[in-house]
Amino acid sequence: MTQLWKTSVCAVALAALGMAAEPATEVSGNYVESRTADVYVGACFANSEVQLVGNLAVFGWQINKGAWKGVSLDGLNVAAAVRANSTLGDRTGEPYPVKAYLIVDQKANLEQRQALKEFAQRMTGDLLADIVRIDALPISFEVANNNIHEKRVTLNAGTLAEIRTRALVDSDSTCGHEATVYDPLSKTEHAMPAYTMESKFSGSPTGDLKARWTSLDKRSAYVGTFHVTE
Repeated sequence: MTQLWKTSVCAVALAALGMAAEPATEVSGNYVESRTADVYVGACFANSEVQLVGNLAVFGWQINKGAWKGVSLDGLNVAAAVRANSTLGDRTGEPYPVKAYLIVDQKANLEQRQALKEFAQRMTGDLLADIVRIDALPISFEVANNNIHEKRVTLNAGTLAEIRTRALVDSDSTCGHEATVYDPLSKTEHAMPAYTMESKFSGSPTGDLKARWTSLDKRSAYVGTFHVTE
């Protein structure tokens, strides 16, 4: 009995050591997205866009602090552009298949670039399951006055992708019955609808994503924060 008890204790101790050695995953920061359909909108306007636009989007994360499976991502950014089959977030349609173009921070080393890819895929479910191309580019993510609640965010991924947002104001209302009709494309801790002054993706219309677009002056953005712990 004594030998059996010692064996059991050793097994438990080894299991505990294995759990303690599991690489840490805790990442936090800011998020922005903009798509080609309004997300804060009245029902009649949403119905006029659904399955006609909104199949294109640019989004990105600013990682302020954290590690993904033991790989430090402090101060790094990652962004993506997607082209869906129909309006993203529409429960009556079928947006898949979705093609994605991932942009990782040029400052990241090879290990960090892989971690950024895995992080972005985890944050978006299967939205980034089919990545047709990955580029490493300089990415800037600026939050005005370091206050995400002002909703003034600028994301630039080289010259390939850009988002500029501001807060929604009373004059942005067109019918007085606006509401958020789509959820954010990424998991967030806190998300707020915002106004897109400009978003664009400058890829080749015949290239990897087979799309390029510029979207101006729409209520089509989300800004927010994220915090992932596993």
